[in-house]
Amino acid sequence: MTWDVTVAGTPHRFPCEAGESLLDAAERAGFELPYSCRKGVCGNCEGGLDSGEVVVAGAACTAAGQGILYCRATPSSDVTIRPSSIRPADRSARKRVLARIHRIDRLADDVTLLRLRFPAGVRVRFRAGQYLQVVLRDGQRRQFSMANPPGISDEAHLHIRHVPGGHFTGAILPGLERGQSLEIELPFGDFHWREEHEGPIVFVATGTGFAPMASIIEDMLKRKVERPLSLYWGGRTPRHLYALETVAAWRARHAGLRFVPVLSDEPAGALDGARAGMVHRAVLEDFPDLSTAHVYACGSPAMIAAARSEFAAHAGLPPAHFFSDAFVVGP
Repeated sequence: MTWDVTVAGTPHRFPCEAGESLLDAAERAGFELPYSCRKGVCGNCEGGLDSGEVVVAGAACTAAGQGILYCRATPSSDVTIRPSSIRPADRSARKRVLARIHRIDRLADDVTLLRLRFPAGVRVRFRAGQYLQVVLRDGQRRQFSMANPPGISDEAHLHIRHVPGGHFTGAILPGLERGQSLEIELPFGDFHWREEHEGPIVFVATGTGFAPMASIIEDMLKRKVERPLSLYWGGRTPRHLYALETVAAWRARHAGLRFVPVLSDEPAGALDGARAGMVHRAVLEDFPDLSTAHVYACGSPAMIAAARSEFAAHAGLPPAHFFSDAFVVGP
């Protein structure tokens, strides 16, 4: 069974097979919808359902105008949807290549920096903040954000947190060596810097959610962006904030960059300049009014959900000004 999907307010229509998500069907038809995690966590792909019926997590949704996650919604009739944006996909931008491992370094006890080098003569394009997928031999994929800015080199720098029992970090990563190759595909994701936006920019990260922030901030420094920037980085202890020297170097280059480390499991005095508590609450302490700000949040699903909700409810952040990438751990 094939259902017809109409995009409200546009001339776009595309087919969707039974059991296929609206996001997958749109991509197969050559359209890009906003998305990031593809697992129903980040909320980036949320959009309207104007008419028809879809199934989400086994439950039917039919209410006109209801917000649904296109990565999780499968039609059970012809539908009309109203995404926040839609555009023709640039098929030439996505590449599947064999990347060579150039360097492997430990950034912390539980974080590895994996530097991959693209094949000679292959031009790979991505936007600051996007991610790639490592294609494993059994067909499984693992997603990692690029931590380096685009256009600087022919490399991708990945910050990989070690997950206890994780297939990639436990069974594959320890055996990787310099000179070996990994099959990767990129770029993916709608989490990237919007250059056209004005107003304050607030970055909120937990753990290795710092990686895409590094890509974006490095890109801003390269472009000599002079706007005020605020970076809030949360970790359980000081050792989980594994790139403090990098942040110090950024601040030396950009006088308007403000950095607030936040510790959830130790007192503020454990690190100079740190605060104690939840990272999104530290943002609210400093920004009681976020109505003109743009927030980029990356890290744990719990932080993303709390920041999205509380920034809107307590500080007036417009939903369209919140961009996120939730790091969902694979099996």
